[in-house]
Amino acid sequence: MKSTLLAAAAIASIFSIHSAQASELRLSHQWSTKDIRHNVAQMVADEVAAADVDLTIKIFPSKSLFKPREQYKPLSRGQLDMTVFPLSYAGGQRPAFNLTLMPGLVKNHDHASRLSDSSFMDELKAEMEKDDVMVLVDGYLAGGFVGKDKCITRPEDVSGLQTRAAGKSFEQMLVGAGASIASMASSEIYSAMQTGVLDAANTSSSSFVSYRIFEQVSCYTPAGDVALWFLYQPLLMNKSTFEGLNSSQQESLLAAAEKAEAFYLSQAKIQDAASVEVFREAGVEIAEMTPADFKAWRALAKDTAYKSFVESVPNGQFLLDLALSVE
Repeated sequence: MKSTLLAAAAIASIFSIHSAQASELRLSHQWSTKDIRHNVAQMVADEVAAADVDLTIKIFPSKSLFKPREQYKPLSRGQLDMTVFPLSYAGGQRPAFNLTLMPGLVKNHDHASRLSDSSFMDELKAEMEKDDVMVLVDGYLAGGFVGKDKCITRPEDVSGLQTRAAGKSFEQMLVGAGASIASMASSEIYSAMQTGVLDAANTSSSSFVSYRIFEQVSCYTPAGDVALWFLYQPLLMNKSTFEGLNSSQQESLLAAAEKAEAFYLSQAKIQDAASVEVFREAGVEIAEMTPADFKAWRALAKDTAYKSFVESVPNGQFLLDLALSVE
Protein backbone atom coordinates (compact mmCIF):
# COMPACT_ATOMS: atom_id res chain seq x y z
CA MET A 1 0.00 0.00 0.00
CA LYS A 2 2.81 2.38 0.92
CA SER A 3 4.65 1.72 -2.36
CA THR A 4 1.41 2.23 -4.29
CA LEU A 5 0.84 5.58 -2.59
CA LEU A 6 4.43 6.63 -3.25
CA ALA A 7 4.05 5.69 -6.92
CA ALA A 8 0.81 7.63 -7.14
CA ALA A 9 2.46 10.63 -5.49
CA ALA A 10 5.36 10.45 -7.94
CA ILE A 11 2.99 10.36 -10.91
CA ALA A 12 1.01 13.26 -9.47
CA SER A 13 4.26 15.18 -9.03
CA ILE A 14 5.23 14.56 -12.65
CA PHE A 15 1.85 15.77 -13.89
CA SER A 16 2.11 18.79 -11.60
CA ILE A 17 5.51 19.71 -13.01
CA HIS A 18 4.26 19.23 -16.57
CA SER A 19 1.25 21.41 -15.84
CA ALA A 20 3.45 24.16 -14.39
CA GLN A 21 5.68 24.04 -17.45
CA ALA A 22 2.75 24.07 -19.86
CA SER A 23 1.23 27.14 -18.21
CA GLU A 24 4.28 29.29 -19.07
CA LEU A 25 5.62 29.61 -22.60
CA ARG A 26 9.05 31.04 -23.37
CA LEU A 27 9.25 33.50 -26.27
CA SER A 28 12.64 34.65 -27.56
CA HIS A 29 13.65 37.41 -29.98
CA GLN A 30 16.68 39.53 -30.79
CA TRP A 31 15.24 43.06 -30.60
CA SER A 32 14.90 45.73 -27.94
CA THR A 33 11.65 46.25 -26.04
CA LYS A 34 11.00 49.40 -28.12
CA ASP A 35 10.93 47.47 -31.39
CA ILE A 36 7.72 46.70 -33.31
CA ARG A 37 8.47 42.97 -33.19
CA HIS A 38 8.66 43.05 -29.41
CA ASN A 39 5.38 44.97 -29.38
CA VAL A 40 3.77 42.23 -31.46
CA ALA A 41 5.03 39.59 -29.03
CA GLN A 42 3.91 41.66 -26.04
CA MET A 43 0.44 42.11 -27.52
CA VAL A 44 0.04 38.34 -27.84
CA ALA A 45 1.31 37.84 -24.28
CA ASP A 46 -1.03 40.52 -22.91
CA GLU A 47 -4.08 39.23 -24.78
CA VAL A 48 -3.46 35.67 -23.60
CA ALA A 49 -3.00 36.86 -20.01
CA ALA A 50 -6.26 38.82 -20.21
CA ALA A 51 -8.07 35.72 -21.46
CA ASP A 52 -7.41 34.09 -18.06
CA VAL A 53 -6.83 30.58 -19.40
CA ASP A 54 -3.97 29.62 -17.05
CA LEU A 55 -1.36 30.45 -19.67
CA THR A 56 1.41 33.03 -19.54
CA ILE A 57 4.08 33.99 -22.06
CA LYS A 58 7.48 35.06 -20.76
CA ILE A 59 9.38 37.16 -23.28
CA PHE A 60 13.17 37.13 -23.54
CA PRO A 61 14.12 40.18 -25.68
CA SER A 62 17.48 41.47 -26.90
CA LYS A 63 18.91 38.00 -27.70
CA SER A 64 18.97 37.26 -23.95
CA LEU A 65 17.98 33.60 -24.35
CA PHE A 66 19.30 32.54 -27.77
CA LYS A 67 21.51 34.18 -30.36
CA PRO A 68 19.54 35.76 -33.25
CA ARG A 69 20.27 33.13 -35.89
CA GLU A 70 20.14 30.20 -33.46
CA GLN A 71 16.47 30.22 -32.49
CA TYR A 72 14.90 28.02 -35.17
CA LYS A 73 16.58 24.74 -34.14
CA PRO A 74 15.65 24.96 -30.44
CA LEU A 75 12.14 25.96 -31.51
CA SER A 76 11.85 22.92 -33.76
CA ARG A 77 13.15 20.67 -30.98
CA GLY A 78 10.74 21.98 -28.36
CA GLN A 79 13.52 23.64 -26.34
CA LEU A 80 11.89 27.01 -27.11
CA ASP A 81 8.15 27.61 -27.34
CA MET A 82 7.88 30.78 -29.45
CA THR A 83 10.02 33.26 -31.36
CA VAL A 84 9.70 36.30 -33.58
CA PHE A 85 12.13 35.30 -36.27
CA PRO A 86 13.34 36.39 -39.73
CA LEU A 87 12.59 33.14 -41.54
CA SER A 88 15.46 33.55 -44.00
CA TYR A 89 17.85 33.06 -41.05
CA ALA A 90 16.87 29.38 -41.28
CA GLY A 91 17.56 29.25 -45.02
CA GLY A 92 20.56 27.01 -44.44
CA GLN A 93 18.28 24.34 -42.97
CA ARG A 94 15.38 24.90 -45.36
CA PRO A 95 16.63 26.60 -48.57
CA ALA A 96 13.05 27.42 -49.61
CA PHE A 97 12.96 29.96 -46.76
CA ASN A 98 15.47 32.14 -48.63
CA LEU A 99 12.59 33.21 -50.85
CA THR A 100 11.22 35.26 -47.93
CA LEU A 101 14.05 37.73 -48.44
CA MET A 102 14.30 37.95 -52.20
CA PRO A 103 15.21 41.38 -53.63
CA GLY A 104 12.35 43.09 -55.42
CA LEU A 105 9.89 40.24 -54.91
CA VAL A 106 7.54 42.25 -52.65
CA LYS A 107 6.23 45.57 -53.97
CA ASN A 108 4.66 47.13 -50.86
CA HIS A 109 3.09 46.25 -47.51
CA ASP A 110 -0.34 45.37 -48.90
CA HIS A 111 1.32 43.09 -51.45
CA ALA A 112 3.26 41.49 -48.59
CA SER A 113 0.01 40.83 -46.75
CA ARG A 114 -1.42 39.11 -49.84
CA LEU A 115 1.71 36.97 -50.08
CA SER A 116 1.22 35.87 -46.47
CA ASP A 117 -2.28 34.65 -47.37
CA SER A 118 -1.35 32.85 -50.58
CA SER A 119 -0.56 29.39 -51.91
CA PHE A 120 3.09 30.45 -51.90
CA MET A 121 3.07 30.85 -48.11
CA ASP A 122 1.08 27.61 -47.73
CA GLU A 123 4.02 25.81 -49.33
CA LEU A 124 6.50 27.40 -46.92
CA LYS A 125 4.30 26.61 -43.93
CA ALA A 126 4.24 22.98 -45.03
CA GLU A 127 8.05 23.07 -44.91
CA MET A 128 7.90 24.47 -41.36
CA GLU A 129 5.56 21.71 -40.27
CA LYS A 130 8.28 19.19 -41.16
CA ASP A 131 10.30 20.87 -38.37
CA ASP A 132 7.37 20.86 -35.92
CA VAL A 133 6.98 24.62 -36.37
CA MET A 134 3.83 26.64 -37.07
CA VAL A 135 3.07 30.30 -37.75
CA LEU A 136 0.98 32.27 -35.27
CA VAL A 137 1.42 35.77 -36.69
CA ASP A 138 2.37 36.57 -40.29
CA GLY A 139 4.32 39.74 -40.92
CA TYR A 140 6.67 41.41 -43.39
CA LEU A 141 8.81 44.48 -42.69
CA ALA A 142 10.33 46.78 -45.29
CA GLY A 143 13.79 48.26 -45.12
CA GLY A 144 16.48 50.13 -46.98
CA PHE A 145 20.18 50.92 -47.12
CA VAL A 146 22.59 52.92 -44.99
CA GLY A 147 26.03 54.10 -46.01
CA LYS A 148 28.77 55.11 -43.60
CA ASP A 149 30.33 57.60 -46.01
CA LYS A 150 28.03 57.68 -49.07
CA CYS A 151 24.45 57.13 -50.24
CA ILE A 152 23.30 53.80 -51.67
CA THR A 153 20.58 53.97 -54.34
CA ARG A 154 21.88 52.08 -57.41
CA PRO A 155 23.86 48.83 -57.78
CA GLU A 156 27.08 50.65 -58.68
CA ASP A 157 26.96 52.50 -55.34
CA VAL A 158 27.99 49.38 -53.39
CA SER A 159 30.91 48.44 -55.62
CA GLY A 160 34.02 47.94 -53.48
CA LEU A 161 32.15 48.37 -50.18
CA GLN A 162 32.07 45.95 -47.25
CA THR A 163 28.33 45.42 -46.94
CA ARG A 164 25.91 43.59 -44.68
CA ALA A 165 22.73 41.94 -45.96
CA ALA A 166 20.21 39.92 -43.99
CA GLY A 167 20.09 36.86 -46.17
CA LYS A 168 21.72 34.75 -48.84
CA SER A 169 19.72 36.17 -51.76
CA PHE A 170 20.57 39.78 -50.97
CA GLU A 171 24.19 38.82 -50.46
CA GLN A 172 24.28 37.21 -53.92
CA MET A 173 22.81 40.31 -55.51
CA LEU A 174 25.23 42.64 -53.71
CA VAL A 175 28.20 40.49 -54.70
CA GLY A 176 26.94 40.78 -58.27
CA ALA A 177 27.11 44.55 -57.83
CA GLY A 178 30.76 44.34 -56.71
CA ALA A 179 30.33 44.47 -52.92
CA SER A 180 32.15 42.36 -50.35
CA ILE A 181 29.92 40.69 -47.75
CA ALA A 182 30.16 40.62 -43.96
CA SER A 183 27.42 38.33 -42.63
CA MET A 184 25.94 39.20 -39.24
CA ALA A 185 22.65 39.71 -37.41
CA SER A 186 21.08 43.17 -37.55
CA SER A 187 21.87 43.58 -33.86
CA GLU A 188 25.58 43.61 -34.75
CA ILE A 189 25.47 46.34 -37.43
CA TYR A 190 26.09 49.21 -35.00
CA SER A 191 29.37 47.87 -33.62
CA ALA A 192 30.52 46.77 -37.08
CA MET A 193 29.93 50.28 -38.41
CA GLN A 194 31.59 51.78 -35.37
CA THR A 195 34.75 49.67 -35.75
CA GLY A 196 35.04 50.07 -39.51
CA VAL A 197 34.08 46.49 -40.35
CA LEU A 198 31.12 47.73 -42.44
CA ASP A 199 30.79 50.48 -45.04
CA ALA A 200 27.13 49.86 -45.82
CA ALA A 201 24.20 47.73 -44.68
CA ASN A 202 20.59 46.92 -45.36
CA THR A 203 17.96 45.79 -42.90
CA SER A 204 14.44 46.74 -41.78
CA SER A 205 13.34 50.29 -41.00
CA SER A 206 12.56 49.08 -37.48
CA SER A 207 16.00 47.63 -36.88
CA PHE A 208 17.71 50.76 -38.19
CA VAL A 209 15.89 52.74 -35.52
CA SER A 210 15.87 50.31 -32.60
CA TYR A 211 19.60 49.65 -32.96
CA ARG A 212 20.34 53.40 -33.35
CA ILE A 213 22.21 52.91 -36.62
CA PHE A 214 21.65 56.61 -37.36
CA GLU A 215 24.52 57.34 -34.96
CA GLN A 216 27.03 55.61 -37.26
CA VAL A 217 26.08 56.56 -40.83
CA SER A 218 26.01 59.60 -43.11
CA CYS A 219 23.21 58.58 -45.49
CA TYR A 220 19.95 56.60 -45.31
CA THR A 221 17.93 55.24 -48.25
CA PRO A 222 14.55 54.30 -46.74
CA ALA A 223 11.65 52.23 -48.06
CA GLY A 224 9.54 54.70 -50.00
CA ASP A 225 7.34 54.45 -53.08
CA VAL A 226 9.61 51.59 -54.12
CA ALA A 227 11.16 49.21 -51.61
CA LEU A 228 13.73 46.64 -52.64
CA TRP A 229 13.96 45.10 -49.19
CA PHE A 230 11.11 43.12 -47.61
CA LEU A 231 11.64 40.37 -45.05
CA TYR A 232 9.11 37.90 -43.67
CA GLN A 233 9.43 37.98 -39.87
CA PRO A 234 6.61 35.94 -38.34
CA LEU A 235 5.83 34.94 -34.78
CA LEU A 236 6.48 31.20 -34.79
CA MET A 237 5.53 28.49 -32.29
CA ASN A 238 6.52 24.90 -31.71
CA LYS A 239 3.59 22.94 -33.16
CA SER A 240 3.65 20.14 -30.58
CA THR A 241 3.65 22.69 -27.77
CA PHE A 242 0.58 24.36 -29.27
CA GLU A 243 -1.19 21.05 -29.72
CA GLY A 244 -0.38 20.14 -26.10
CA LEU A 245 -2.38 23.10 -24.79
CA ASN A 246 -6.06 22.77 -23.94
CA SER A 247 -8.69 24.16 -26.31
CA SER A 248 -9.23 27.37 -24.32
CA GLN A 249 -5.51 28.11 -24.34
CA GLN A 250 -5.26 27.41 -28.07
CA GLU A 251 -8.25 29.65 -28.79
CA SER A 252 -6.78 32.47 -26.73
CA LEU A 253 -3.48 32.24 -28.64
CA LEU A 254 -5.20 32.27 -32.03
CA ALA A 255 -7.42 35.22 -31.07
CA ALA A 256 -4.39 37.14 -29.77
CA ALA A 257 -2.48 36.31 -32.94
CA GLU A 258 -5.25 37.63 -35.18
CA LYS A 259 -5.27 40.95 -33.32
CA ALA A 260 -1.47 41.16 -33.33
CA GLU A 261 -1.28 40.47 -37.07
CA ALA A 262 -3.52 43.43 -37.90
CA PHE A 263 -1.41 45.61 -35.59
CA TYR A 264 1.80 44.35 -37.20
CA LEU A 265 0.65 45.35 -40.69
CA SER A 266 -0.53 48.82 -39.68
CA GLN A 267 2.61 49.53 -37.68
CA ALA A 268 4.92 48.23 -40.41
CA LYS A 269 3.60 50.97 -42.71
CA ILE A 270 4.08 53.61 -40.03
CA GLN A 271 7.62 52.44 -39.21
CA ASP A 272 9.01 53.34 -42.64
CA ALA A 273 7.92 56.99 -42.47
CA ALA A 274 8.88 57.28 -38.81
CA SER A 275 12.40 55.99 -39.48
CA VAL A 276 13.00 58.78 -41.99
CA GLU A 277 12.22 61.41 -39.38
CA VAL A 278 14.53 59.76 -36.83
CA PHE A 279 17.45 59.74 -39.27
CA ARG A 280 16.74 63.27 -40.48
CA GLU A 281 16.66 64.60 -36.92
CA ALA A 282 20.03 62.92 -36.32
CA GLY A 283 21.50 64.91 -39.21
CA VAL A 284 21.71 61.97 -41.62
CA GLU A 285 21.23 62.66 -45.34
CA ILE A 286 18.10 61.03 -46.80
CA ALA A 287 18.39 59.54 -50.31
CA GLU A 288 15.49 58.35 -52.47
CA MET A 289 15.50 55.23 -54.63
CA THR A 290 13.78 55.96 -57.96
CA PRO A 291 11.73 53.49 -60.04
CA ALA A 292 14.69 53.36 -62.46
CA ASP A 293 17.00 52.47 -59.57
CA PHE A 294 14.58 49.74 -58.50
CA LYS A 295 14.49 48.27 -62.01
CA ALA A 296 18.30 48.20 -62.11
CA TRP A 297 18.44 46.29 -58.81
CA ARG A 298 15.70 43.87 -59.87
CA ALA A 299 17.45 43.14 -63.18
CA LEU A 300 20.61 42.35 -61.23
CA ALA A 301 18.63 40.19 -58.79
CA LYS A 302 17.14 38.14 -61.63
CA ASP A 303 20.64 37.35 -62.91
CA THR A 304 22.03 36.52 -59.47
CA ALA A 305 19.69 35.74 -56.57
CA TYR A 306 16.67 34.51 -58.55
CA LYS A 307 18.84 32.38 -60.82
CA SER A 308 20.76 30.83 -57.92
CA PHE A 309 17.56 30.06 -56.01
CA VAL A 310 15.99 28.25 -58.95
CA GLU A 311 19.16 26.26 -59.62
CA SER A 312 19.85 25.22 -56.01
CA VAL A 313 16.44 24.70 -54.40
CA PRO A 314 14.21 21.70 -55.13
CA ASN A 315 10.99 23.04 -56.68
CA GLY A 316 12.69 26.44 -56.69
CA GLN A 317 11.12 27.55 -59.97
CA PHE A 318 7.71 26.38 -58.78
CA LEU A 319 8.02 28.38 -55.54
CA LEU A 320 9.36 31.47 -57.29
CA ASP A 321 6.55 31.34 -59.83
CA LEU A 322 3.99 30.99 -57.02
CA ALA A 323 5.37 34.10 -55.33
CA LEU A 324 5.52 36.08 -58.57
CA SER A 325 1.92 35.10 -59.39
CA VAL A 326 0.60 37.07 -56.38
CA GLU A 327 -0.54 40.45 -57.68
